[in-house]
Amino acid sequence: MSATALLDNSHYEQACDQAIAMCDGNLRSTIKALIMANEYLEAELEQLQAAVSAGCIPETSRSRSSAA
Repeated sequence: MSATALLDNSHYEQACDQAIAMCDGNLRSTIKALIMANEYLEAELEQLQAAVSAGCIPETSRSRSSAA
């Protein structure tokens, strides 16, 4: 296993530990919170994809392109 893979695994281990700690060690609550967060992000992604398909450009992109 490469050093990069070990670092990535450590990052995920820490993230898991933090998520579990935030739910007071309750694994069911941790999984539920992660599922809810994932559903929220999926809905946000769908909204952004729809906006892009409709030709909308995020404000930050417009300001960068006009400055160039």
